[in-house]
Amino acid sequence: QVQLVESGGGSVQPGGSLRLSCAASGSSLESYSIGWFRQAPGKEREGILCAMHANGRTYYADSVKGRFTISRDNAKNTAYLQMNSLKPEDTGTYYCAADPRGYGPSMDYWGKGTLVTVSS
Repeated sequence: QVQLVESGGGSVQPGGSLRLSCAASGSSLESYSIGWFRQAPGKEREGILCAMHANGRTYYADSVKGRFTISRDNAKNTAYLQMNSLKPEDTGTYYCAADPRGYGPSMDYWGKGTLVTVSS
């Protein structure tokens, strides 16, 4: 099993940047695919925003393509989400997830989330 803890959320003005971290324990992330998800206040959780397969292949939803970058540091057992050019509609709780089978809408392990607020 793997435990995930997100950090790095906060408040930022439109156009700003944040980097979220997803620290793993209990198992090495190296053999897991990682996904980042978002849930806006009062709404259902969105589909996967971006993901990285264990083999390094990445996926980005159109809503974040060109603005968000997923990465991982296997030595630190941590995944990251670099978010640039943030918009108010990016506001929400961000969750990382991991799964040894691959990435998708339903993954095995989830963190508790970190809140990002984009507002002027």
